[in-house]
Amino acid sequence: MLAVLSAVVIPATVFMACRVVRQQGRERVAAARTAALMESVLATSSEWLWALDPAGCFSFSSPVCREVVGYEPAELFGRHISAVFDPEDLEAARRDRRAEDGTDIAWTGVVMALRHRAGHRVLVEVSGRPLRDGAGTVCGFEGTGRTVPPEAGPGGVGVDVRERIDAMLTGRTWLTAFQPIRSLGTGRVIGVEALTRFLSSPGSSPETWFTEAAHVGRGVELEILTLRSALTAAAALPGHLYVAVNLSPQACLSPELAGIFDTSGIALHRIVLEVTERQAVQDYEPLAAALETFRSAGLRIAVDDAGAGFASMRHILQLKPDLIKLDRGIIAGIDTDPGQQALGAAMVGFAAEIGAVLVAEGIETDAELSVVSRLGMGTGQGYLLGRPSVVPEEWDQWRLDGPSAGRRAAPSNPSRR
Repeated sequence: MLAVLSAVVIPATVFMACRVVRQQGRERVAAARTAALMESVLATSSEWLWALDPAGCFSFSSPVCREVVGYEPAELFGRHISAVFDPEDLEAARRDRRAEDGTDIAWTGVVMALRHRAGHRVLVEVSGRPLRDGAGTVCGFEGTGRTVPPEAGPGGVGVDVRERIDAMLTGRTWLTAFQPIRSLGTGRVIGVEALTRFLSSPGSSPETWFTEAAHVGRGVELEILTLRSALTAAAALPGHLYVAVNLSPQACLSPELAGIFDTSGIALHRIVLEVTERQAVQDYEPLAAALETFRSAGLRIAVDDAGAGFASMRHILQLKPDLIKLDRGIIAGIDTDPGQQALGAAMVGFAAEIGAVLVAEGIETDAELSVVSRLGMGTGQGYLLGRPSVVPEEWDQWRLDGPSAGRRAAPSNPSRR
């Protein structure tokens, strides 16, 4: 009997084992083919594929990120999404594409101004969707991005951008808001930054509007128009405040600037021209010469978003600014990050060496304020110290504001411009 069972069981067992081995072999071949296919897709696709973990940090990035935002995939891995995406733009994309119960759903074709590794902005069409675990809880995001061409054919994204910018410039649908800049020693408002607020498409940040305009060749035009608006509005400000206005390096070379400043009614010593990182500067000589002409007449020069990219530090070395504005990325969480504190302290010393005033941007908590003050940063700006306002009656209150006026925390600093 045992011999009969052995004669039956052993061949069956061998047969099953062989079948399992063959199946595993087929699965390995299929897995290898899938892996090879994925490698081919990642190597040949023109789309940037990305994924985020629950904390909002990159958990995957395809090689196309080099062409889109200038980073190597390994450089993005583990970094927070705010290194590339404007958090407000991303939140707006999610907010506008949530289900009625508030849950996240997929979104496609959202045009955003992403921050390139070099510091300037690039226009990218982004799509994404939430990742969910077995319980249905959002545990990350994944998506794609592609650079928006200036023209994408009839009905294309590039054409849509041009039509949107043309309509905005024709209607001049914007307002100027002013955000207070305070002395951290006394709490008094000593200046303001002019910020443009667009009235149409509230889901798009101001930075996206300016990047889109530059993308279709109308960036300087928009900057000049909004500069005129800002200086006109500034006539209603208390007379002791300086007024900081943002201009890209290209706009700083506009022949219209001299006439605008001369006829603004604002004394040049009250105007601070903040040079942004919107475009890379190939030749600093004409830019430095143009700015020196204004500076010799009393206007001051600032470099904006210092520390956010390579361009800001080049601006500082080449333009020798009167003010250096530290990027929000250095200030956010500085109370808990020794590395940020060390960088902040180094910038305090550097500013002192070149005779520049250091302004800490984006202060949002008492802890951040305490640390930047301890490090020796004497001037600050941010939601804790005062929100941007379009109301002249609120501007007038800055005439006598004391140490505690305007201080209230908020989740994020407003988009620049």
